[in-house]
Amino acid sequence: MNAGTDLTETAARAALRGLTPDSRSTDAVADYARAIWSFLAEPGDGIAGCLRLALGPEAALRVGLNGEAVPASAGVTREEFDRARARWKPRLDQRAIAAGLATARAAGIRLLTPGHEEWPGRLDDLGIHGPACLWVRGDPAAASAAASVAIVGARAATSYGELVAGELAAELAGAGILVVSGAAYGIDGAAHRAALGAGGTTVALSAGGVERPYPSGHAQLSDRIARSGAVMSEVPCGGAPTKWRFLQRNRLIAALSDVTVVVEAGWRSGSLNTAGHAAALGRLLGAVPGPVTSAASAGTHRLLREYDAVCVTGAADVREMLGVDRPTLSLTGDGRTDDVTRVRDALSSRSHRSIDEIAARCGMPLDEVTAVLGLLQLEGTAEHGSAGWRRPNGARAR
Repeated sequence: MNAGTDLTETAARAALRGLTPDSRSTDAVADYARAIWSFLAEPGDGIAGCLRLALGPEAALRVGLNGEAVPASAGVTREEFDRARARWKPRLDQRAIAAGLATARAAGIRLLTPGHEEWPGRLDDLGIHGPACLWVRGDPAAASAAASVAIVGARAATSYGELVAGELAAELAGAGILVVSGAAYGIDGAAHRAALGAGGTTVALSAGGVERPYPSGHAQLSDRIARSGAVMSEVPCGGAPTKWRFLQRNRLIAALSDVTVVVEAGWRSGSLNTAGHAAALGRLLGAVPGPVTSAASAGTHRLLREYDAVCVTGAADVREMLGVDRPTLSLTGDGRTDDVTRVRDALSSRSHRSIDEIAARCGMPLDEVTAVLGLLQLEGTAEHGSAGWRRPNGARAR
C-alpha cells in the first residue's frame, strides 16, 4: 500500500484550510494525519489506535501506508498489522478524502483533534479505541462541560418513556448540565428537544457524517442542536451510518458522559450496549424503572437487577449521582425535622457559637454543618462574625 498522501506542512495546511480553529497555532501535519485516519479506519479500530498512541498519528500513518516494520512498543503483531492494512487499503482514495474535506469545509464543519483546547478529555479514557478525531457541526467546546449526562433509550418509546426522558433532560439542562444522546427517534429525540426547550446545551453523537442528519426526520432537530450545542461524529463527511458504527458510536456517548441514564429499553435494546460501555469505563449507570408488564422497560429492569444500576426516578437522583446536589439541604421551612432545621436549632440569637459547638449540638459532621450554614447565610437566617455563627435578631428557628 504505497502512500500517495502528501504529509508535508504545506499540503496539510492547505487540506485543513477552514476546518481547524486556528491552523497557525496547531500541528497541521498531525491533524491532517488524524483526519486521514478517520477515512481509513472504522470507529474503534484498536490496531490503528495502538499505532497512533505508540508512534503519533503522522508516523503511524506512514507505517500503515507503507507497510514498514511495526515497533514492538506498539503492541501489535505482524499478523494483526497485515490484517489491518488489508482493511485500510481499499479506503486509500485521495479523491474521496479530498471530497470529504471539501464537503466539511463547505458545510462549516470543524475538525477537532486530541490535544486541542476544545477536545473533550473524557474521550481519552477510551485508550486505543478512542477516536482519531471528531467532526463537529456546531460549537466544538460544547462536549467539554463540567458535568454531563447521557440520556438514552428505545427508539420505539412509549409516551411514559418520552415523558420521563423529557422531564429529566429539561431539569438537568436547565441546571447547566450537558445532555448527551444519539439524536434517534424516541427517547433520544425527547431528551434533545427537552434540553433545548429548557435553554440548555445538548450534544448529539452521529453514526455517520454530520453533514447528513440521521434519521432524516430529525434534520430540523439536528439544526437546533448545532445552533446552541453540537452534532459530532468520528466518521468523516460522506460516511454512511451502519449497524457497526451505531454500536461504536455508543461508546462515545458513554465516554462523553459522567452518568449514563437508560430511560426505556427492551431486552436487547441498543441502549444496553451504551450501558455496557459506560460500565466498562467506570462511569455511573442509572436506569428508570417502568411498568413490570411493559416489554419496553425489560432492559432497564435488567440493568437494575443484574448490573447494579442506580434506580432513577427523577433529576434529583441524577444530580446526586453527579455529586452536584445534596437533597437533604432543604430551605423550604415546611416544619420537617431535616438537617437544615437541626442546624438552625443549634444556633443562638444571643451569642456566637463555633462550628464545632454547632456540630456537637445538632449531631452532624462538620462538613455538612458548614454547607448548611452557608445556605442559611444566603437565606439571611444565619450570620457569621469573628466569634462564630449566630441567628440574627428577629430570625426565628423554624
